Amino acid sequence: MSASPVPVSSPAQDAVASARRTLATERAGIEALGRALDGALGEGFSRAVALIAQARGRVIVSGMGKSGHVGRKIAATLASTGTAAHFVHPAEASHGDLGMIRPEDVILALSWSGETRELSDIVAHAARFSVTLVAFTSNADSALGRAADVALVLPKAEEACPNGVAPTTSTTMQLALGDALAVALLEARGFSAHDFRVFHPGGKLGAQLKQVREFMHSGDELPVVALGTPMKVAVAQMSAKGFGCVLVVDAAGALRGIVTDGDLRRQLGDGFLDRPVDAVMTANPVSVAPETLAAEALEMLEKRRKGALAVVADGKPVGLIHVLDLLKAGVA
Repeated sequence: MSASPVPVSSPAQDAVASARRTLATERAGIEALGRALDGALGEGFSRAVALIAQARGRVIVSGMGKSGHVGRKIAATLASTGTAAHFVHPAEASHGDLGMIRPEDVILALSWSGETRELSDIVAHAARFSVTLVAFTSNADSALGRAADVALVLPKAEEACPNGVAPTTSTTMQLALGDALAVALLEARGFSAHDFRVFHPGGKLGAQLKQVREFMHSGDELPVVALGTPMKVAVAQMSAKGFGCVLVVDAAGALRGIVTDGDLRRQLGDGFLDRPVDAVMTANPVSVAPETLAAEALEMLEKRRKGALAVVADGKPVGLIHVLDLLKAGVA
């Protein structure tokens, strides 16, 4: 009896298997980081957040090699979430950029080994001018770990590189801890979506974080009729304004209902145009406030399959937001 052939894996299968091993290894590193926060790392993390939140200056992030690349991203994330920060390359620091660092700043230095020679001048500068030094390192007894005011000691973890040398898991852990630091500071400051938009005015993200008031139609553009208005007048108003709906208000100007194209199609019949809007309208329609985020308004429109929403302040319609306005602005 002949033996069964041994399955031969394809290059594509090998690549996917490699990816799964890498992700599993890095996931284990993140999990170890989470467990470490229950101990000394958590205590140091809380101190670092307090020191940075209270600092009158900026966060100066520095690191060499892969840690430097991670540091640049951490600096960018801090800056975009309300913590003034920028990256200083350690080699450039030794050639004049130390002048960018002031006593009221906080230095965040990244070095997995804690023995990065290029960081020595920044460490010495921190000691000389009493600049608070926070370190990301895996070695508490390293030169950087000993010099730091707060050493955030990351747990040792296996690199995903099969040779165990290329920074992979270690940089993922540094990056994750940097994100955690930025978010903790964001929450401590009460940094809002409105604040976030100040630093992200462009592109899709900027559009999503804009408020409804920036897209709504208002004033003479609004299709509005009063309670008791005959439908033939309401239909004329709908046609004139071109939004496919008309808002119905009471004598005090408060929003009481809405009539849409769909209402017309469902109820069109003999005598329809002579009926009052009260008999056709949808009472107490869904509405949004002027300060509602554009992304939230679009979600409401899509969820309810509506083309437009009334924008209401103090119970009165002040605007109308149409789905096409949001899509054209790149909110989706």
